[in-house]
Amino acid sequence: MTGSGLPLEGVRVVEMTHMVMGPTCGMILAQLGAEVIKVEPPAGDKTRSLGGMGVSFFPLFNRGKRSVVLNLAKPEDRDTMHRLLAGADVFLGNFRDGQLDKQGLGPEQLRAKYPHLIIAGHKGFLSGPYDHRPALDEVVQMMSGLAAMTGTRDKPQRVGSSANDIMGGMFGVISILAALYQ
Repeated sequence: MTGSGLPLEGVRVVEMTHMVMGPTCGMILAQLGAEVIKVEPPAGDKTRSLGGMGVSFFPLFNRGKRSVVLNLAKPEDRDTMHRLLAGADVFLGNFRDGQLDKQGLGPEQLRAKYPHLIIAGHKGFLSGPYDHRPALDEVVQMMSGLAAMTGTRDKPQRVGSSANDIMGGMFGVISILAALYQ
């Protein structure tokens, strides 16, 4: 038998994500059979250098993926990135507003150049007063009341896992599956 027989066999995903939410989405897509190519900057994903409880983040959330290092400041690496995107079905990103735009990889830029591409962006805060703030899982747990449900009103306690980031990645997968089905 050739192939994995998994439902997303033949789907190619180019992933430019970091930390937990975006990589969770890519990890699940890879487990479903997609070829996921993680694009990292020369310094690597931030989770590669975490210590303590975060030491397992990179291997955990990036398993099943292929990885390539690209310095998008170099024209030849930008060309490589665009060749990857031309053959991809899905693009995952989770950087703060404007970072991908500056590199020519913002949603509108990608839609114009690659109309076939499903673009999935993972962002904690959408439009509103906090839209330019980082949405670390711990902050979202405190703001949403989840930490108060784990601890007490006077002494909220963070849930042990990055529950909101993991859920955000799963919701990304659901959206991508719907777009692929459509």
